[in-house]
Order: sequence, then C-alpha cells, then structure tokens
Amino acid sequence: MDSSFVGHTLRGVSGTTTIVALDSVSVRVGATHILRDISLSVGQGEAVGVFGSNGAGKTTLLRMLATLIVPSAGSAHVFGSDLTSDDRYEIRPRIGYVGHVPGLYPELTLAENLGFVASARGIGRSEVDRCLSAVGLAGAADRRAEVCSHGMARRAEFAGVLMMEPDLLLLDEPHSALDGDAVDLVDAVVMRTMESGGAALLVSHDKDRVRRVVTDYHEISGGTLV
Repeated sequence: MDSSFVGHTLRGVSGTTTIVALDSVSVRVGATHILRDISLSVGQGEAVGVFGSNGAGKTTLLRMLATLIVPSAGSAHVFGSDLTSDDRYEIRPRIGYVGHVPGLYPELTLAENLGFVASARGIGRSEVDRCLSAVGLAGAADRRAEVCSHGMARRAEFAGVLMMEPDLLLLDEPHSALDGDAVDLVDAVVMRTMESGGAALLVSHDKDRVRRVVTDYHEISGGTLV
C-alpha cells in the first residue's frame, strides 16, 4: 500500500459551506417509516459519524444522501440541490458512496470495474493502476471480482474513491472486513476528503473505530437521531 495515504493526523478545515442539510426528513416505505424527523447538517471540512444497530436506518440515510432514495417528507439538500427534485441526478458525480456490500461487477476484473468510473471521467488506465496500487492491489488488477475476498473488494472500491476525489464521501460500515493497513487507508481517505474541502458521513455500529476519524457524531435508533 502507498504509504502516502496513511499515517496522517486527521484534521478538518473550518466548515464554511453546508454540504448536507436535512430538516425534519422522513423516508417511508408504504406505511412504515424507515427514517423519521431527521435533522442533520454536515459542513465543508467535516466528517460526521452516525452510530446505530442493524435496522436502525443507517444505510437508508446514506442511500438517500446518495440520491438513490427520495425523501417522503421534510427538507433535504446536498450541495444545495433538493433531493426530491430531478436536480439530484446532477450531483451524483460529486458523491462517493461505498456500501456495506461491495458493488462490483463479479464477472469483471478489478481494473475493469474501476475502468467504468475512469471512462466516465475521461481518466486513463494509468490512473486505474495507480489507485489500485495505492490500496495494495497492484498484483490483483486483472483478477475477477468474484474470486476476490470481501476485504480485497472493499479495497478496490476505495481505489475508486481515490480516483473520483468526491466532494461528499458516504461510507457504510467502512472498517468492516479490513485488516489494520486497510483501516488506516479508510481513515486517510476520509482525511483527504476533509482537507480538500469536502465532507464525509460514516455510518457504523463500531463506535471506537469511527470516533477517531470523525469531527462529530450522532446516534440513530428506530430511524430517528437521538
């Protein structure tokens, strides 16, 4: 793994611009509220943790911010775009989302998976190779995702984040299935996002690991921040 991505002291820049602004937001599926009356603000240079047990609503919160789920009620804005409007699609290139389950195409190699991101941004294969090398996967670029371990697949997704350089980083259980070096990598990616003037939101049940990364944190229970 490229040592330039690890071993830093985390520090945020002064929050001057609000990137995430949620006011009394709810998400409902049928008659069931998955999220209820969520109010949350995440500013430039900040990393916020949201802790909760399985089923508390953590993943739904991230998917909503990633523009994959539309809020049912309340006011929800990311980069000033209303998450209930078609404008939300325009901000997707600025968002890096790493889910709890790796979102790679199993039949493609790791390099081919990252190649989709690269081609959409006009990035060459050399950058794909560089980012895979940075996360310790230089020797696995041509390995199909379906034969990679869970930890390798997650490293590959973080290689994609390094290549994207998103302004908003959304991480679901980011330290899961990772060894010590890869945990340091996650922390370094969060720091780079903060220091470049972006923001990060991490959801997890592992308070101890996430608290060392974030600038603020909240608890979620039953779909509500408490």
